[in-house]
Amino acid sequence: MNYGFVIDTRRCIGCHACSTACKSENQVPLGVHRTWVKYTEVGRFPDVRRTFQVTRCNHCANPPCVRICPVTAMYQRVDGIVEFDSDVCIGCKACLQACPYDAIYVDPDTGTAAKCHYCGHRVDNGLEPACVVVCPTHAIIAGDLDDPCSEIARTVAQNNVTVRRPEQGTAPKLFYIEGSDYSLHPTAANEGGAMLMAAEGVATRHAVHLRMETQDHASSGVAIRTPADQALPAKPIVVAGGRMAGQMVQVGYRVAAPFPWHWQVPAYLITKGLGAGVLLLLSIGVLLPGGLSSSAAASLAGVGVLGLLATTALLVGDLERPARFLRIVFRPQWKSWLTRGAFLLIGLSIVATVWLALELAGIEAREPLVTLTIPLAIGTAVYTAFLFAQCEGRDLWQSATLPISLFLESVVLGCAGASLVGLAVDLGALGPFTRIAFVVSLASSLLVILAGEAVVHPSEVAARAARAISHGKYALQFWLGAVVVGHVVPLVLVLLGQAPVAALFVFVGLFAHEHAFVMAPQEIPNS
Repeated sequence: MNYGFVIDTRRCIGCHACSTACKSENQVPLGVHRTWVKYTEVGRFPDVRRTFQVTRCNHCANPPCVRICPVTAMYQRVDGIVEFDSDVCIGCKACLQACPYDAIYVDPDTGTAAKCHYCGHRVDNGLEPACVVVCPTHAIIAGDLDDPCSEIARTVAQNNVTVRRPEQGTAPKLFYIEGSDYSLHPTAANEGGAMLMAAEGVATRHAVHLRMETQDHASSGVAIRTPADQALPAKPIVVAGGRMAGQMVQVGYRVAAPFPWHWQVPAYLITKGLGAGVLLLLSIGVLLPGGLSSSAAASLAGVGVLGLLATTALLVGDLERPARFLRIVFRPQWKSWLTRGAFLLIGLSIVATVWLALELAGIEAREPLVTLTIPLAIGTAVYTAFLFAQCEGRDLWQSATLPISLFLESVVLGCAGASLVGLAVDLGALGPFTRIAFVVSLASSLLVILAGEAVVHPSEVAARAARAISHGKYALQFWLGAVVVGHVVPLVLVLLGQAPVAALFVFVGLFAHEHAFVMAPQEIPNS
């Protein structure tokens, strides 16, 4: 068995019967949707046409939401249906970031992830999904794609079908017959104008307001194009007077896709980097000639423990079901970097706590602690890069340089923390080493960040998010906060011998950088 859907857009009349049947059958709360119909209007009055697109979970053959889920709450059945277990979900919202189709939401009643599950309870009893039964024009076809005699298999074989975002490698099993490219590619349509039903989507707090970025080609008459992986039809959009005609492609109706992650995630990146960086410096300080005094070692270990405790508090506090957080320990899903990262944090926290306790007790056991601390600190510093890489819905986060950037950031934060500790205790040989490492890591981090803004991004979605950071909504936060406050000013201050003051600028500037990096990709619509 290999269940899938076909949407015949030639037949869809935009009646929303599928949406209401889905809500009724699955008791979906108000404000969230498992199935919805997107309206896209193309043309200019009076030559306008409206297309309808039924949108929902694609029940991918290679579902990223399953891989990223830390507790197997999101899983794939043997018949290909991607199902979820609300009794297990901890509400981490990672699956929302992994889905390239905005198909998953957080249930406001249960605080757990939910989506279209192919009406699995009906399928198990030999019935079709509710949306299929209720569609008045038979625009929705469901069934076994592996059965050549089934209606869905014959329909796919006999028609030219398309899927959404095939470049993501998810192998979606939601096929569209004559799907409109302007609907399939959400960034191709203008969402800045009035919608058919403004109360749904646009007027909500988290709605995305993005206009198609048009270019003034001054009499060139060139039509807008997206990259090859998001190509629009060969027929150009009509232009007038050498300028892109306004409102040629506009969304008339869609549903809102809230931002899953907010300030807690960039804050956790800072506290995690601080804890890992300080503990890494503690290990280096022990290895330097002369070593560290017990008071210096205890102080650094204490800062590391506090940083990791703050990280844990932020992570648990950001869960929709924080009381379930221990499930990541007792029923881990090891493909998820959320799970791997949690165990790295736990391991480093235990080692740092033991180190602090031994230093306070005057017990010498530094060599084995150094052996454990260095790999755990490096792993803790960089694992989030691999977690971001599992977020298939945010192309900008799929960066090969992100582990390097996070490692350098952790060193910068560690040097900042050690510089503040140096005001209270003598760091010995670690003091001069910290100042050198501060300068080198700040300069290297700045170069990596600026290089990241200069590269050509592999997709239009990633390029739009990067542009929002460097030239759009987050430009001031990036250039003034991340570059100037977070790197240039601290670099000058360290060179002038004011490392503790530089540390304060580092915390503010790096938070600004991480906030822009986390929020900007979420602005780009996936549906």
